[in-house]
Amino acid sequence: MDNNLIKEREEIDDSFKWDLTPLYESDEAFEEALAAMNSKLDHILSFDSKLVDAKTIREFYDESTCLEQELSNLYVYASLRKSEDTRKEDAQSMYQRIYGSYVNFAAALSFADPQILSLEQDKLDQILNSAEMEPYKYQFSKLVRQKAHVLTEEGEKVLAMMAEALAAPSEVASNLMNADMTFENVKNSAGEELALSGANYILLQSSQDRTLRKNSFKAYYKAYKDHINTFAAAYAGKVKAAVAEAKLRGYESSLDMYTSLENVPSTVYDSLIDAVHKCMPYMHRYVKLRKKILGLDELHYYDVYAPLVLGDEDKYSLEEAEELVLAAVEPLGQSYVKQVKTGFENRWMDVYPNKGKRSGAFSEGTYSSIPYVLTNFVGNLDSVSTIAHEFGHSMHTFISNHKQEPQNAEYTIFVAEVASTVNENLLIEKLLADCKDKKKELFLLNHYLEGFKGTVYRQAMFAEFEQKAHQMAESGQALNATSLSKLYRELIELYFGEELIIDDEVDLEWARIPHFYTPFYVYKYATGYSSAVAISENILKKKDNALDAYLSFLSTGGSMDPLDELKIAGLDLSDSKTVIRALEKFDRVLDRVEELSNEGCI
Repeated sequence: MDNNLIKEREEIDDSFKWDLTPLYESDEAFEEALAAMNSKLDHILSFDSKLVDAKTIREFYDESTCLEQELSNLYVYASLRKSEDTRKEDAQSMYQRIYGSYVNFAAALSFADPQILSLEQDKLDQILNSAEMEPYKYQFSKLVRQKAHVLTEEGEKVLAMMAEALAAPSEVASNLMNADMTFENVKNSAGEELALSGANYILLQSSQDRTLRKNSFKAYYKAYKDHINTFAAAYAGKVKAAVAEAKLRGYESSLDMYTSLENVPSTVYDSLIDAVHKCMPYMHRYVKLRKKILGLDELHYYDVYAPLVLGDEDKYSLEEAEELVLAAVEPLGQSYVKQVKTGFENRWMDVYPNKGKRSGAFSEGTYSSIPYVLTNFVGNLDSVSTIAHEFGHSMHTFISNHKQEPQNAEYTIFVAEVASTVNENLLIEKLLADCKDKKKELFLLNHYLEGFKGTVYRQAMFAEFEQKAHQMAESGQALNATSLSKLYRELIELYFGEELIIDDEVDLEWARIPHFYTPFYVYKYATGYSSAVAISENILKKKDNALDAYLSFLSTGGSMDPLDELKIAGLDLSDSKTVIRALEKFDRVLDRVEELSNEGCI
């Protein structure tokens, strides 16, 4: 797609946009449902002071679960509408109002947990094991587990009412990145001028034109530098809010608070970083090999996405991309393939970039809705891989929702990246299996290496940045543009090694990572990718029960602790061996890349 011709949304054919009518027929229907919903919130208060026995608690859980489903439909609709064009004030207003309703809902329910947990332990055990609570047994057991960290009823109400205000740093950063920031046009080596945006930045960084890469890199981070103090204040606000809540709840650290919510020991976080550090020589080897293959005297940060193979990258139409994804997921069975095809045919996906559209990609849905997919498709292999990835999320959601009751359907973030990355790996393995040309094989292997680099090494680096930033706040150190940029630069030096020339702009990269506003999320990409490497290899090698075990894992939703769910798929994430084995495969792929480069397949 011509970067100078990013269209307004109205100029794109509806067949390439998601169909939100299964959620609400129109914005007017959304408004009617929102107005009706606001009146329902008051009824939940009738349970106040009555949550003392299994029968009443069951009734409360039933009603609050139904209400939450309705709120979820409203929230997702507004969120998707906002994502279509972040400049639109009507969509911003819809989102803000439903977010406010969610805050009111949380505040209205804030009496429940403290009241339930004020009961004696014997009484809680009796309720947990009662017939009435059987459908909610896992959810109730999670609550009881948190007893030591739940505040008084008044304390929980205050925190719930503050939720919207505490989300302000995320909103500030998001609006700055997606709506307010503008970038200078950039020139390529031929002197032609191209538009630069958050949506196409990585595409330009993947160009064979080094002049274009350098100019887009400089211009992109110039815009971030102009706003770096705002980004630093926003991120510091988010970190300090997390640290304060952890202290209020009696956790040793904000990391402990966030990992405990999924009953994942914080040692899993530390184990990931330790495993990656042990395998750092593989990453340094990749950087050195990249410099050699590219024939550069100096490797700069704007060279780390450059293609290793000269020549035109294959371009894919949307139809070709969809056919490739369907072929890639065939090892997951015909039922899986059929459902992905249904998603393609029934407008689950919002395909192309448009002005104001949220950058990147995601999957989002509700228990009763389509699991929608947003992409910014530009026709390269990354775009195809993104479709495979996001439909992995959507299929995980689809299968969970059809196998579990609503209270047990939503899988945790810890396992969220497994299904998406299994699909990505199946795609690259399919392309490699069908490849007969060594030059194209080298291109595909580089894409594979980039997956490891971006999803294990890079996310582990992000995780280490987060951990250290939160530790700085916990120890009273200042979080500002200078300290955050210094920390980030030190990690770049550690992860990329001596072969990389670190330009000053690199220090600012932390400011463009939206996932930092969901604390301690990014490490799950690395653990998920490592898990996906093992699962996809087991399925492709047709190991005993590997496919059935994986589909069983997808069907568990949120019905058990994530580490236990992964054990169904045959993995033990409490052991660092899963991460190390994945990175050992990275090293084996490096061997093949080096072999092909020595044969002159460039």
